[in-house]
Order: sequence, then structure tokens, then C-alpha cells
Amino acid sequence: MAAPERVSITPEACGLIDELRKDHGPLMFHQSGGCCDGFAPMCFADGEFRIGDSDILLGRVHDCPFYMSKDQYEYWKHTHLTLDIVKGRGSSFSLEIPLGFRFIIHSRLFREEEMILINQPAGS
Repeated sequence: MAAPERVSITPEACGLIDELRKDHGPLMFHQSGGCCDGFAPMCFADGEFRIGDSDILLGRVHDCPFYMSKDQYEYWKHTHLTLDIVKGRGSSFSLEIPLGFRFIIHSRLFREEEMILINQPAGS
């Protein structure tokens, strides 16, 4: 059995990504570490946010890479994240803000059996 994904997405968030792609092309996400809009996921045109050695790729959502800083990951490594949207304006530089929406994260703790799969060495 494969390890569970660390990040997933709602159909509503997929629709907003499709709309954003029309104007901005390929997109990427970075889970904010507290700047600007708190702990909100930030959406950028792919490559407009500089990813460094202190960031990790959690996965892909609707064909967009989703990153988080290693430090923040240490706090969230036991959780599954779901990218969603709500109406309203955030206070960040994320691309969806002018459209009157904001991306948000729902989180849940991984179940015990999921943590066992996540912690198995590759190829086991």
C-alpha cells in the first residue's frame, strides 16, 4: 500500500486555479509561515516565488507544486492538508486576492495506519 498524499484539493479550489491559469499560466503554492496573511497558502505564477534549500515539496495539487518551509513542516508533518477556498479578501500577495477569494488550508492528523505508511523506508 502506498503512503498517503500529504496535500489534496477541493473541487472549488481546482476551479479557481483553472481561472487563475488563464491569466497567469502555470502556478505554484507555498504554505506561508506566518507573514502577511498568517498561515495561508500563497499562490504564485510558477517560478515567481523563490524556492530554496529550506523548502520542501509536499506534493502537487491540480498539477501545481505545493511547497512548505522545512521548519514549518516539522510542526505539520503529522497532518494531511486540504487546499480549499473561501470568499473574502486576504492581505497577502497571493494571486487569487483580486478575485475576491482566498485559499485556505483544512488540516487533519494522519491516522495511525497512515503514519506507519509514511514512515516506511522507500521500497519497503
